[in-house]
Amino acid sequence: MRHWKLNAIETPDGSRSPVVLHSLEGESRVVLIGLDSGQELGEHQVKESAFLLVVDGTVKVEAGGEAIDAGVGELFRFEPDERHSVTSEGGARLMLLLAPWPGEGHYRGDETRSGAIAS
Repeated sequence: MRHWKLNAIETPDGSRSPVVLHSLEGESRVVLIGLDSGQELGEHQVKESAFLLVVDGTVKVEAGGEAIDAGVGELFRFEPDERHSVTSEGGARLMLLLAPWPGEGHYRGDETRSGAIAS
């Protein structure tokens, strides 16, 4: 068993301060993200199914023409390649779960699109 106290984990100062809590290829990746006041995760998408949990603070989540103001304990799910953005006026702490990790088509930097290692 592994266990994390999400509000006790220090996140680095600065924009989008991710801390990878768990990453197992073929399974999932869990990331803790700290947003300072006024910071955002601009419009983006990922290749995995994504679950975003508000652990502390408040955020505005926008996707598909819809905007939701959310606080502690609210959970969002995004389909692979679904474009979305997250902003926080007062700061927030978010937990992101990506599965399966990595998703099909996820660019890894050291691989070609076919998945073979580049020479």
